[in-house]
Amino acid sequence: MWSAAPALPTLETMVSAAVAAPSIHNTQPWRFRFDPDTVTLEVRAVADRGLRHLDPMGRALHLSVGCALLNLRLAVAHFGREPITRLLPRPDEPDLLATVRLGGPVRNAAVLRLYEALWRRHSSRFPFSEAPLPGAVAAELVEAAHREGALLSRPGPGGTERVLRLFRDAERRNTADPDRAAESRRWVHEPNAAALGMPPAAIGPQDFWERMPLRDFGAHRRPSVLATRPFEKRPSIAVLSTAHDRRSDWLRAGQALQRVLLVATAHGLRASLLHQALEWPDLRERVVPWADAPRAHAQMVIRLGYGPEGPPSPRRPARQALDADVLFAS
Repeated sequence: MWSAAPALPTLETMVSAAVAAPSIHNTQPWRFRFDPDTVTLEVRAVADRGLRHLDPMGRALHLSVGCALLNLRLAVAHFGREPITRLLPRPDEPDLLATVRLGGPVRNAAVLRLYEALWRRHSSRFPFSEAPLPGAVAAELVEAAHREGALLSRPGPGGTERVLRLFRDAERRNTADPDRAAESRRWVHEPNAAALGMPPAAIGPQDFWERMPLRDFGAHRRPSVLATRPFEKRPSIAVLSTAHDRRSDWLRAGQALQRVLLVATAHGLRASLLHQALEWPDLRERVVPWADAPRAHAQMVIRLGYGPEGPPSPRRPARQALDADVLFAS
């Protein structure tokens, strides 16, 4: 009976898959509620995990929730149900960002590869090799973004340097801004019961050549622990953008981002996310060249390559991300 609610272990696995998604500063700004009457999972934003200084409009929060939503869709399909998804379904409930109703039976062989990848994917903020991305893989990443309504473009050497220069400028601004720097530092700590934030081991080194602008999360306050290593000389980056810049576009961009990351993981690629320039409106509008993508809005810059896996960041258990009233006996 396809209208029946899934067993509790299945529901918890679906939510565990969702929370395996990346989020800015590992804030995990999402909460889930299952409605057994409509067989629907609600995906809500947790506003107090937003970044007031770095993300005042909540754009990065929406991208983070969009990543979790893509994982949830894959998990629902993995368990043989069609994920019928609606974005921003109730205007009078702005924290309700999406719903996923468990529809009838569905079989999709392509889901298996991405579902397996979502458990293995995590960011690597370490140096990559100089090996180039194969053309076929690069094309598959572009198609993955397109499937979710976004554009993925890979600038050439000159465009790459221009984008990285914008991010270096943004990183200098962030470290000089006391509110933004303090906000980043608050999310760096050893894993605790909350399972939120960035463990120091996951932050990784800075680029010895100062070309790759990875966020230092406040390590500049303690120069003795600011480890450096030479990063790749010819980094491969991709710019994820959307035609519009509404809340629904942010959620679509998050789903596109996660699909790109999962396809990359399935091909053995590592990835880290660059976001600093997107936190400054004047820099963000310069990330996507007008001639290349007129009126496009940059949502994320992805660094891709082959290299070390990097340590994972902690995740909250599914039962902590589910509202208590769904913990019914299965």
